[in-house]
Amino acid sequence: MRLGVAYAGIAGAMWGLVLMVPQLLPEFSPVLLSCARFVLFGVVTLVLAIPMRKALGRLTLKDVWMLGRLALIGNLLYFICLVAAIQRLGVAPASLIVGVLPLTITLYGRHDSGGVALKQLIGPLALILAGMLCINLQTFAVEQGPVGDKIAGVLYALVALACWTWYAVHNSRCLKLSGHFDSHQWSVLCGVMTGLFSLVLVAALALWQPAQLQVDAPIERWSLFWLYSLGCAIFGSWLAALLWNAASKRMPLTLSGQLIVFETLFALLYAFIWRQSGPSLLEAAAIVLVIGGVCWSMRQHSPVGAGLPREAM
Repeated sequence: MRLGVAYAGIAGAMWGLVLMVPQLLPEFSPVLLSCARFVLFGVVTLVLAIPMRKALGRLTLKDVWMLGRLALIGNLLYFICLVAAIQRLGVAPASLIVGVLPLTITLYGRHDSGGVALKQLIGPLALILAGMLCINLQTFAVEQGPVGDKIAGVLYALVALACWTWYAVHNSRCLKLSGHFDSHQWSVLCGVMTGLFSLVLVAALALWQPAQLQVDAPIERWSLFWLYSLGCAIFGSWLAALLWNAASKRMPLTLSGQLIVFETLFALLYAFIWRQSGPSLLEAAAIVLVIGGVCWSMRQHSPVGAGLPREAM
């Protein structure tokens, strides 16, 4: 379980960096940022899939159907909505709305094997929710902007939350039930499928909405765009997904769902570095509450915390 927590923490650190990209490239649309990232992700994973010819032979129609849904909902649609939310709300509010994932994943996947009783998670979940309320109170009380943009941003963030809740639960179930693919193979196959969907979306935009692919930006900004997109593809998509899948195999879903909060915490840390100021009192309280809730949840998932005798460890 400790190794799984470490994997989830590193994945969260990488995902937190990805959340900064829309803030760094505000002139590029959510669809364009998403397509560039995932087309490159598809290219990277396609190269990695070359030595996996034997694994490809084990693919079933059921696997392809699930990989397609995971790629479309958990990668492409999720990131488009998240980028749209960040560009309208900023990194902190958007990441913290999506940061409710520990609550939604735990509730959605609480009946999975290995989970603890919901009543044992009330305390940790209450701490995490209190932390989210603190940071949102700070953000929405201070930040100024058009009301319409804020409403649209919140709606985009909620759709992103729903997408990743579904993705996390079903991806974890597939990894545990499927014995013919390891974490790396599953990540690569999902990446190839995501790249295919992204190419289809680019082709559709080129035919019917070419303006979505055109940005009036200097060559230096385009260079940064492709550099950031490649970094997101390698570290934020392939490597982070590989680490997350490895973590999901080692922990019950109700715990892995809690650890997605690492993404939120790292996104906040990067945002503080970017704005060159430390957290306010409410932000600091939120961080303490969230970390406390995660640690408490981990304790509840240990054999002793779950009510098993120490000899069972």
